[in-house]
Amino acid sequence: MTPHFFAMEKIDIVLPTQPILHLGPLPITNAMLLGGFSVLIVLALFFYTAGMVKRGRTNRLVGLVQWAFEGMYKAVYDIVPDRAMARSIAPLALTIFFTVLVSYWADILPGVGHAVTWHGHELLRSMPTDLNFTLAIAIIAMIAVQYYAIKTHGFLGNAGRYFVNPLKNPIGSFEGFLELIGEFSRLIALCLRLFGNAFAGAALLAIVAALASYAASAVLPFFMAFELFIGFIQAYVFYVLTLIFASLAVSIHGGDHSPAHDGRKTTQEVPAV
Repeated sequence: MTPHFFAMEKIDIVLPTQPILHLGPLPITNAMLLGGFSVLIVLALFFYTAGMVKRGRTNRLVGLVQWAFEGMYKAVYDIVPDRAMARSIAPLALTIFFTVLVSYWADILPGVGHAVTWHGHELLRSMPTDLNFTLAIAIIAMIAVQYYAIKTHGFLGNAGRYFVNPLKNPIGSFEGFLELIGEFSRLIALCLRLFGNAFAGAALLAIVAALASYAASAVLPFFMAFELFIGFIQAYVFYVLTLIFASLAVSIHGGDHSPAHDGRKTTQEVPAV
């Protein structure tokens, strides 16, 4: 294990994650190590806050967590017009937001990246720089979207959004095909947007550390602050897009509203991905 405190000898950026150890046939990668630690931080923070609130006690940390949670929870109702659906999807959306946020921010912790190596590999690496993680949460988000669409329109009704008889309605059939392609493009966009920004941020810190050499301790804090800002933006974008996609899925049904939404005009537009 070779520590490099800020100053790096060379730039060695590796795209895939590397296994650090094995639990039987299961490899434990450097991203999984830091990712597990990030999840523990999220759980500990919220269990601590919930315990303090139940006891009627508070401090600055509890107040900050409550303020962030309540603000994000309110945004769910601003984006999703259906109140019952908003209450149902809020736990998933908020969990994704705080998990992505904390795991992204973990990239600036001491020892992360090339600061500490193990057999020539990074010992710790932020979880969003692992394409497997970003793909997994994108799949979870889109499965949730389909769940709410089926719950609203029914299985056959939801399938009718994508599959239309081309002989009876050729234009509608083409629109359904485009909608099906759009679902996959949204999944890919959610996955690659987060991964690309996280990996680029980690690479930027490594390059700055190498170029600045022993002056890195004075230069890196500015780039780390920028990474904190970008991490919040990426977590928030992922969170908002998940809510918007779910809202659109229950509001749009082959150009018509489902019975549960009759009489209500939908003004939302599909965001560019």
